[in-house]
Amino acid sequence: MDQNNYTSLHGFVLLGFSDYPKLEMMLSGVVTVFYFITWVGNTAIIIASLLDSCLHTPMYFFLRNLSFLDLCFTTSIIPQMLVNLWGPDKTISYIGCVIQLYIYMWLGSTECLLLAVMSYDRFTAICKPLHYLIIMNPHFCLKIIITVWSISLANSVALCTLTLNLPRCGNNLLDHFLCELPAIVKIACIDTTTVEMSVFALGIVFVLTPLSLILLSYGYIAKAVLRIKSKAGRKKSMNTCGSHLTVVSIFYGTIIYMYLQPGNSASLDQGKFLTLFYTIITPSLNPLIYTLRNKDMKNALRKLVRVDMNLQN
Repeated sequence: MDQNNYTSLHGFVLLGFSDYPKLEMMLSGVVTVFYFITWVGNTAIIIASLLDSCLHTPMYFFLRNLSFLDLCFTTSIIPQMLVNLWGPDKTISYIGCVIQLYIYMWLGSTECLLLAVMSYDRFTAICKPLHYLIIMNPHFCLKIIITVWSISLANSVALCTLTLNLPRCGNNLLDHFLCELPAIVKIACIDTTTVEMSVFALGIVFVLTPLSLILLSYGYIAKAVLRIKSKAGRKKSMNTCGSHLTVVSIFYGTIIYMYLQPGNSASLDQGKFLTLFYTIITPSLNPLIYTLRNKDMKNALRKLVRVDMNLQN
């Protein structure tokens, strides 16, 4: 039988945290709680920003995209993960693994670029306030979002196809809790230097380049904020940008540590916990980060709660 056909028929075994049964029980509860928080928080942001006309601005258009992305991102991972944590069966079908891999890479790449777009939006709002609505018009915002999702999809198709075509010699044990690209590369039975270099090169394009643009944008923003004479205006700008910088720091910090280390020096267990952090915990924190310091979003959420209470009464 062809070596890759074996995997196609039998799928993959996700070892995950199977060496730690007690940890699996605890993790299943933690993951469920964070998944619920992610769904409630991000759904609330999407609905509130759609219903409140005050939030029909480019900033909240991008925030809705981020919330939608986080919902899709976690849903592509957590249901299968919970099935594996709750029972003895750790398998995932070949088709299921392929779909998860493509979606995971697509959405991860999209978030990298989307955070850069959001920083450009803040740069334009603070550094070019008089031209903000002209530059960030609805047509431009829609066009840039379509471009971000399309480029990320192309990246996912290229990298995942290259990885899945590697011969595995019947190996189907993935030492991870999801079908992640590095885990699949590791079970290949040939030299994977070319694929690893491709991942590293695209990692620079999709991680370090957007991060450099974000840092450059915030350099200009910091200068502009220091020139604002009004304390209230300065505080509002710092709150809005502070929320975005917090999300950027958490997301990019983990991604760089995971994917751009020479020789993949992180231990397997450390890698699993870091992946758990940025795929499950970070999406649940984003709604809290963006609402705690944002008066407009707080007011929109209060209105949403009042509408819901009135409907119940």
